[in-house]
Amino acid sequence: MEKTFRITDEDGIHARPATALVNTANKFKESEAFAESGGRKVTLKSILGVLSLGLEKGDTLTLSVEGGQAAEALQALTDVMISEGLGEVHA
Repeated sequence: MEKTFRITDEDGIHARPATALVNTANKFKESEAFAESGGRKVTLKSILGVLSLGLEKGDTLTLSVEGGQAAEALQALTDVMISEGLGEVHA
């Protein structure tokens, strides 16, 4: 399962929002969550991995989740993206 977002935060994804995404991903022990942008794919369970993508305003980010609780995990990550003002769902 995956969903793609366009980054809308003026500062891109920096430490605070990246931490919110990582903490959310880590709540779902039965799932593996990934972030992909610009041809690079990293685990969403690592703050350094997320920050290494260097996401800036206007970039696209695809979040994907595999395993048990995938639907719940993807919804929770989507909620973080939207509630933190990081991005909007990109069709």
